[in-house]
Amino acid sequence: MEELMKILKEVRGDIDFENEKQLIDGEVLDSFDIITMIMEINNTFGIEIDPEDLEADNFNSAEAIWTLIQEYKSR
Repeated sequence: MEELMKILKEVRGDIDFENEKQLIDGEVLDSFDIITMIMEINNTFGIEIDPEDLEADNFNSAEAIWTLIQEYKSR
């Protein structure tokens, strides 16, 4: 989780990722932020997030993103 938080802070250091629960639904992140974040996650964790997993529920919070990463790593 620490590595994910580092990535998120690099993408948008002005967001409180520990407490924000509506990153997508609340339009806190824009499409460029999301693409950058996904690219960094893929590279850092050695995964490839599938387009069908690019839904708000998977990216609304750091916890949701971490859960998605763990799912991919267990495949």
